[in-house]
Amino acid sequence: MNAQIMAQRAYTQPTTSTRTDRAIEYDLLARVTHRIKAAAEAGPKAYPRLVRALYDNRRLWTALAVDVASTENALPQDLRAQIFYLAEFVQTHTGKVLARKARLAPLLEVNAAILRGLGGQGPGR
Repeated sequence: MNAQIMAQRAYTQPTTSTRTDRAIEYDLLARVTHRIKAAAEAGPKAYPRLVRALYDNRRLWTALAVDVASTENALPQDLRAQIFYLAEFVQTHTGKVLARKARLAPLLEVNAAILRGLGGQGPGR
């Protein structure tokens, strides 16, 4: 085997992931939450960035709702229902934020609470 082939194999992506679903969910939610905060802190000129971040947050919550609605989801039924309710809240509240009829803080608080849960921390830690 020549050096070029060995180098190519060394730097290719592995075909199997070592990250858990929980870690992936945490990472995605943390990234979108950070983008929302950064756009909000940047002020009115960053409004297009805020809209994109809120859109991505809605997409993420839609995916979570679809996942917990699946009969194959292994989470306890009451937790699945709570996550589904939060997804509905995020959808509705985001519309109000975009219409400038509600504050952004509740969306960030919901995301932060879920991040604490995914990170293994209880409420308020």
